[in-house]
Amino acid sequence: MNDAPLTDVAAQEPDSQPKSWGKRIAVLALFVALIAVVLSTGVQDFLSLESLRENRQTLLDFVADNYVVAVLTFMAVYVVAVTFSIPGAVWLSISGGFVFSAGPATAYIVVAATIGATLVFLLARYVLGDMLRNKAGGAIERMRSGFQQDAFSYMLVLRLVPLFPFFIVNLVPAFLSVPLRTYATGTALGIIPGAFVFALVGSGLGAVFDAGGDVDPGAVLFRPEVIGSLLGLAALALIPVVYKRLRTSEHD
Repeated sequence: MNDAPLTDVAAQEPDSQPKSWGKRIAVLALFVALIAVVLSTGVQDFLSLESLRENRQTLLDFVADNYVVAVLTFMAVYVVAVTFSIPGAVWLSISGGFVFSAGPATAYIVVAATIGATLVFLLARYVLGDMLRNKAGGAIERMRSGFQQDAFSYMLVLRLVPLFPFFIVNLVPAFLSVPLRTYATGTALGIIPGAFVFALVGSGLGAVFDAGGDVDPGAVLFRPEVIGSLLGLAALALIPVVYKRLRTSEHD
Protein backbone atom coordinates (compact mmCIF):
# COMPACT_ATOMS: atom_id res chain seq x y z
CA MET A 1 0.00 0.00 0.00
CA ASN A 2 1.60 3.23 -1.14
CA ASP A 3 1.01 6.45 0.72
CA ALA A 4 1.76 10.05 -0.12
CA PRO A 5 4.66 11.64 1.80
CA LEU A 6 3.68 12.19 5.40
CA THR A 7 3.90 15.52 7.09
CA ASP A 8 3.38 16.75 10.62
CA VAL A 9 -0.18 17.99 11.03
CA ALA A 10 1.02 20.81 13.25
CA ALA A 11 3.37 21.99 10.51
CA GLN A 12 0.67 22.27 7.86
CA GLU A 13 -0.78 25.58 6.80
CA PRO A 14 -3.76 26.70 8.89
CA ASP A 15 -6.05 26.59 5.84
CA SER A 16 -5.41 22.84 5.48
CA GLN A 17 -6.65 22.12 9.00
CA PRO A 18 -10.23 20.88 9.48
CA LYS A 19 -12.34 23.75 10.79
CA SER A 20 -15.75 22.15 11.12
CA TRP A 21 -16.92 22.42 14.71
CA GLY A 22 -19.76 20.13 13.71
CA LYS A 23 -17.29 17.25 13.25
CA ARG A 24 -15.60 18.03 16.54
CA ILE A 25 -18.86 18.13 18.45
CA ALA A 26 -20.00 14.89 16.79
CA VAL A 27 -16.85 13.05 17.87
CA LEU A 28 -17.14 14.32 21.44
CA ALA A 29 -20.84 13.45 21.54
CA LEU A 30 -20.00 9.92 20.44
CA PHE A 31 -17.49 9.59 23.28
CA VAL A 32 -20.03 10.79 25.82
CA ALA A 33 -22.63 8.35 24.49
CA LEU A 34 -20.19 5.44 24.71
CA ILE A 35 -19.31 6.33 28.31
CA ALA A 36 -23.00 6.47 29.17
CA VAL A 37 -23.50 2.99 27.71
CA VAL A 38 -20.67 1.58 29.80
CA LEU A 39 -21.84 3.17 33.04
CA SER A 40 -25.40 1.98 32.48
CA THR A 41 -24.45 -1.68 31.97
CA GLY A 42 -22.20 -2.22 34.97
CA VAL A 43 -20.13 -4.65 32.90
CA GLN A 44 -16.94 -2.95 34.11
CA ASP A 45 -17.57 -4.61 37.49
CA PHE A 46 -16.64 -7.96 35.95
CA LEU A 47 -13.13 -6.94 34.85
CA SER A 48 -11.15 -9.21 37.13
CA LEU A 49 -10.45 -12.90 37.34
CA GLU A 50 -12.15 -13.23 40.72
CA SER A 51 -15.28 -11.47 39.47
CA LEU A 52 -15.43 -13.78 36.45
CA ARG A 53 -15.09 -16.75 38.76
CA GLU A 54 -17.85 -15.57 41.09
CA ASN A 55 -20.28 -14.55 38.33
CA ARG A 56 -19.45 -17.29 35.87
CA GLN A 57 -22.88 -18.85 35.52
CA THR A 58 -24.71 -15.51 35.57
CA LEU A 59 -22.62 -14.25 32.65
CA LEU A 60 -23.00 -17.43 30.64
CA ASP A 61 -26.77 -17.50 31.20
CA PHE A 62 -27.10 -13.85 30.18
CA VAL A 63 -25.12 -14.42 26.98
CA ALA A 64 -27.18 -17.50 26.15
CA ASP A 65 -30.45 -15.58 26.56
CA ASN A 66 -29.35 -12.22 25.14
CA TYR A 67 -26.52 -12.93 22.73
CA VAL A 68 -26.82 -9.86 20.51
CA VAL A 69 -27.20 -7.51 23.47
CA ALA A 70 -24.23 -9.15 25.17
CA VAL A 71 -22.04 -8.74 22.08
CA LEU A 72 -23.00 -5.10 21.55
CA THR A 73 -22.46 -4.32 25.23
CA PHE A 74 -19.08 -6.05 25.26
CA MET A 75 -17.96 -4.15 22.16
CA ALA A 76 -19.20 -0.81 23.51
CA VAL A 77 -17.26 -1.33 26.74
CA TYR A 78 -14.17 -2.31 24.75
CA VAL A 79 -14.42 0.77 22.53
CA VAL A 80 -14.58 3.05 25.55
CA ALA A 81 -11.71 1.23 27.29
CA VAL A 82 -9.46 1.67 24.24
CA THR A 83 -10.51 5.23 23.52
CA PHE A 84 -9.81 6.46 27.02
CA SER A 85 -6.95 4.04 27.83
CA ILE A 86 -8.92 2.62 30.75
CA PRO A 87 -6.97 -0.19 32.46
CA GLY A 88 -8.56 -3.58 31.95
CA ALA A 89 -8.43 -4.16 28.18
CA VAL A 90 -6.54 -7.41 28.77
CA TRP A 91 -9.24 -8.67 31.11
CA LEU A 92 -11.88 -7.56 28.62
CA SER A 93 -10.22 -9.70 25.95
CA ILE A 94 -10.02 -12.66 28.32
CA SER A 95 -13.63 -12.13 29.40
CA GLY A 96 -14.70 -12.08 25.76
CA GLY A 97 -13.00 -15.40 25.14
CA PHE A 98 -14.61 -16.79 28.27
CA VAL A 99 -18.20 -15.94 27.35
CA PHE A 100 -18.12 -16.03 23.52
CA SER A 101 -15.31 -18.57 22.80
CA ALA A 102 -12.00 -17.71 21.13
CA GLY A 103 -13.04 -17.35 17.48
CA PRO A 104 -16.06 -15.02 17.82
CA ALA A 105 -14.41 -13.10 20.67
CA THR A 106 -11.37 -12.37 18.51
CA ALA A 107 -13.61 -10.87 15.83
CA TYR A 108 -15.49 -8.73 18.36
CA ILE A 109 -12.25 -7.56 19.99
CA VAL A 110 -10.62 -6.63 16.69
CA VAL A 111 -13.63 -4.63 15.52
CA ALA A 112 -14.10 -2.86 18.86
CA ALA A 113 -10.41 -2.12 19.40
CA THR A 114 -10.10 -0.76 15.87
CA ILE A 115 -13.10 1.51 16.40
CA GLY A 116 -11.69 2.74 19.71
CA ALA A 117 -8.25 3.35 18.23
CA THR A 118 -9.80 5.17 15.27
CA LEU A 119 -11.78 7.41 17.62
CA VAL A 120 -8.52 8.33 19.38
CA PHE A 121 -7.00 9.05 15.97
CA LEU A 122 -9.93 11.35 15.04
CA LEU A 123 -9.87 12.99 18.44
CA ALA A 124 -6.17 13.76 18.07
CA ARG A 125 -6.49 15.03 14.51
CA TYR A 126 -9.70 17.05 14.72
CA VAL A 127 -10.66 17.85 18.30
CA LEU A 128 -7.99 17.89 21.01
CA GLY A 129 -4.82 17.83 18.91
CA ASP A 130 -2.62 20.12 21.02
CA MET A 131 -3.46 18.47 24.33
CA LEU A 132 -3.04 14.93 23.01
CA ARG A 133 0.12 15.88 21.14
CA ASN A 134 1.76 16.55 24.50
CA LYS A 135 0.86 13.01 25.59
CA ALA A 136 2.63 11.62 22.53
CA GLY A 137 5.81 13.46 23.50
CA GLY A 138 9.04 12.50 21.76
CA ALA A 139 7.48 9.37 20.24
CA ILE A 140 6.46 11.48 17.25
CA GLU A 141 10.04 12.02 16.14
CA ARG A 142 11.02 8.43 16.91
CA MET A 143 8.24 7.12 14.67
CA ARG A 144 8.43 9.71 11.89
CA SER A 145 10.99 7.88 9.75
CA GLY A 146 9.11 4.57 9.87
CA PHE A 147 5.86 6.15 8.76
CA GLN A 148 7.58 8.10 5.98
CA GLN A 149 9.17 4.92 4.56
CA ASP A 150 5.98 2.83 4.41
CA ALA A 151 3.09 3.91 6.60
CA PHE A 152 1.01 0.73 6.26
CA SER A 153 3.84 -1.73 6.98
CA TYR A 154 5.11 0.34 9.89
CA MET A 155 1.59 0.63 11.32
CA LEU A 156 1.27 -3.14 11.07
CA VAL A 157 4.58 -3.69 12.86
CA LEU A 158 3.66 -1.32 15.68
CA ARG A 159 0.42 -3.23 16.25
CA LEU A 160 2.02 -6.68 16.03
CA VAL A 161 4.94 -5.92 18.34
CA PRO A 162 4.49 -3.57 21.35
CA LEU A 163 7.45 -1.28 20.59
CA PHE A 164 5.43 1.64 21.97
CA PRO A 165 2.37 1.79 24.27
CA PHE A 166 -0.91 1.14 22.44
CA PHE A 167 -2.28 4.59 23.28
CA ILE A 168 0.82 6.33 21.86
CA VAL A 169 0.53 4.35 18.64
CA ASN A 170 -3.09 5.53 18.45
CA LEU A 171 -1.99 9.16 18.62
CA VAL A 172 1.21 9.60 16.62
CA PRO A 173 -0.16 8.68 13.16
CA ALA A 174 -2.72 11.48 13.51
CA PHE A 175 0.09 14.02 13.90
CA LEU A 176 2.04 12.63 10.94
CA SER A 177 -0.89 12.77 8.50
CA VAL A 178 -1.18 9.00 8.09
CA PRO A 179 -4.30 8.34 5.98
CA LEU A 180 -7.26 7.13 8.01
CA ARG A 181 -7.71 4.02 5.83
CA THR A 182 -4.04 3.06 6.24
CA TYR A 183 -4.26 3.57 10.00
CA ALA A 184 -7.49 1.60 10.45
CA THR A 185 -6.45 -1.29 8.18
CA GLY A 186 -3.01 -1.62 9.77
CA THR A 187 -4.57 -1.53 13.22
CA ALA A 188 -7.23 -4.15 12.46
CA LEU A 189 -4.79 -6.61 10.90
CA GLY A 190 -2.02 -5.99 13.41
CA ILE A 191 -4.06 -6.67 16.54
CA ILE A 192 -5.53 -9.98 15.37
CA PRO A 193 -2.76 -12.24 16.81
CA GLY A 194 -2.76 -10.59 20.24
CA ALA A 195 -6.56 -10.54 20.39
CA PHE A 196 -6.68 -14.24 19.56
CA VAL A 197 -4.08 -15.13 22.20
CA PHE A 198 -6.02 -13.46 25.01
CA ALA A 199 -9.39 -14.74 23.75
CA LEU A 200 -7.90 -18.23 23.70
CA VAL A 201 -6.81 -17.81 27.31
CA GLY A 202 -10.34 -16.76 28.20
CA SER A 203 -11.91 -19.70 26.39
CA GLY A 204 -9.99 -22.05 28.68
CA LEU A 205 -10.94 -20.33 31.92
CA GLY A 206 -13.83 -22.69 32.60
CA ALA A 207 -11.45 -25.62 33.00
CA VAL A 208 -9.12 -23.47 35.11
CA PHE A 209 -11.96 -22.50 37.44
CA ASP A 210 -13.13 -26.09 37.73
CA ALA A 211 -9.62 -27.10 38.75
CA GLY A 212 -9.40 -24.26 41.24
CA GLY A 213 -6.44 -22.73 39.39
CA ASP A 214 -5.35 -19.24 38.44
CA VAL A 215 -4.20 -17.56 35.22
CA ASP A 216 -1.57 -14.93 34.52
CA PRO A 217 -2.28 -13.19 31.16
CA GLY A 218 1.14 -11.56 31.11
CA ALA A 219 2.85 -14.92 31.42
CA VAL A 220 0.81 -16.27 28.51
CA LEU A 221 1.59 -13.31 26.24
CA PHE A 222 5.32 -13.61 26.82
CA ARG A 223 5.58 -17.36 26.31
CA PRO A 224 8.34 -18.07 23.73
CA GLU A 225 5.97 -19.60 21.16
CA VAL A 226 3.64 -16.59 21.30
CA ILE A 227 6.44 -14.03 21.05
CA GLY A 228 8.03 -16.05 18.23
CA SER A 229 4.78 -15.98 16.24
CA LEU A 230 4.33 -12.24 16.68
CA LEU A 231 7.94 -11.51 15.70
CA GLY A 232 7.56 -13.70 12.63
CA LEU A 233 4.47 -11.78 11.54
CA ALA A 234 6.26 -8.50 12.19
CA ALA A 235 9.15 -9.65 9.99
CA LEU A 236 6.71 -10.36 7.16
CA ALA A 237 5.23 -6.88 7.55
CA LEU A 238 8.72 -5.37 7.25
CA ILE A 239 9.45 -7.02 3.91
CA PRO A 240 7.92 -4.18 1.85
CA VAL A 241 9.96 -1.63 3.81
CA VAL A 242 13.22 -3.53 3.24
CA TYR A 243 12.40 -4.01 -0.45
CA LYS A 244 11.67 -0.32 -0.88
CA ARG A 245 14.96 0.65 0.76
CA LEU A 246 16.90 -1.80 -1.40
CA ARG A 247 15.31 -0.39 -4.53
CA THR A 248 16.15 3.13 -3.39
CA SER A 249 19.79 2.13 -2.80
CA GLU A 250 20.01 0.65 -6.30
CA HIS A 251 18.95 3.94 -7.86
CA ASP A 252 21.31 6.10 -5.78
